[in-house]
Amino acid sequence: MINQVQKKILILALFAGEIMLKSGAEIYRVEDTVTRICKACNIPYAEVFATTTGIFVSVDEGSEHSDMHTFLKRIRNNSIDLEKISKINQFSRTFATTDLSIDEGMDLLKEINHSSQFAFLWRVLGAGMIASFFTVMLGGRLLDFIASFAIGVLTYFVTILLERLELNLFIKDFCSCALVAFLALLFVGIGLGHSTHLIIIGSIMIFLPGVSITNAVRDSLTGDLVSGLSRAMEAILVAVAIAAGVGLVLKIFGAFGGVY
Repeated sequence: MINQVQKKILILALFAGEIMLKSGAEIYRVEDTVTRICKACNIPYAEVFATTTGIFVSVDEGSEHSDMHTFLKRIRNNSIDLEKISKINQFSRTFATTDLSIDEGMDLLKEINHSSQFAFLWRVLGAGMIASFFTVMLGGRLLDFIASFAIGVLTYFVTILLERLELNLFIKDFCSCALVAFLALLFVGIGLGHSTHLIIIGSIMIFLPGVSITNAVRDSLTGDLVSGLSRAMEAILVAVAIAAGVGLVLKIFGAFGGVY
């Protein structure tokens, strides 16, 4: 039978893996972190299998007649938080090389899990700057820069609101990018922009699934094909949602005689 100490170790290891997966970590990194924590606490046998939606851990005391115990942690609501991934990565190495107790380790993980992102104001400004500078890089003028900045800020607010409504990823990105296209047409229509296309392209950059595509490739190259394919499919769905949102608004605008 697994004892209470080993159970606490597994809860600690699974919690660390859960935070990493929810923050968008690669599969091999999650498995390495969970395994490292288990080995550091002298669990003789620990086999970890992770996907984008769950972590499976099998442990054994190592004797010939001991029973194997398997634990499962279901993962939902993935996002991107590279800072948390870095902190958990460092935590696993610190836990494995110091005399940190299990309870102290759990307190550290809870602190990392509840750590806030950058201040809301900085995130809003970041969204606006990303949109506006991509527009300039593509050849936009000063008014296009200003329009893209405003659209980036407004659509970020809407995205946060849609996240609180717990809409799925496809609907959230579809609505946000439809708003981008509508606002771009509006700004150009009232003379606060020159190129609708450049404003739209620059403004949707904040929604592109760059991290998902990167992780899909990295997972596939390390042999985690299930996770690689699922992340690739997620990236494709996001791309379809972006294209559908923008395309629908432009199609409606064109159907009423608009020129863009």
